[in-house]
Amino acid sequence: MAKVTLVFAVLLIALGLVSFVSTGSEHYTALIPVVFGLIFAVFGGLALSPNPSRRKLFMHINVTVATLGAIATGVEIVRSIFHARAAGTIPDPIAINAKFALAFLLLLYTLLCVRSFIAARRGRRA
Repeated sequence: MAKVTLVFAVLLIALGLVSFVSTGSEHYTALIPVVFGLIFAVFGGLALSPNPSRRKLFMHINVTVATLGAIATGVEIVRSIFHARAAGTIPDPIAINAKFALAFLLLLYTLLCVRSFIAARRGRRA
């Protein structure tokens, strides 16, 4: 699962860079996915350890970051839609699409990790 984490790190970094460039390199908040990607890269790299307890620790850190990030991004999506509607406008399509992509990637990663953790636990029992 650590290698999958590194793939998601690359995807998140790419999402952040594409979003930033798409906004005309003006809105630095478009780089938020890069922060998640860097966190995944660091802890995913550390999870490549042959020590099972270290691997377990760093993977749990990653899935916690992903879960909290997915929740926060979902809240931000709802907040930005309500804020735009209250102002009588529509949300910025680039920003809202980037937020949905971030939420999707983080949620997908969380689900993959939970599935992997369940399989690992079942494997230990057998």
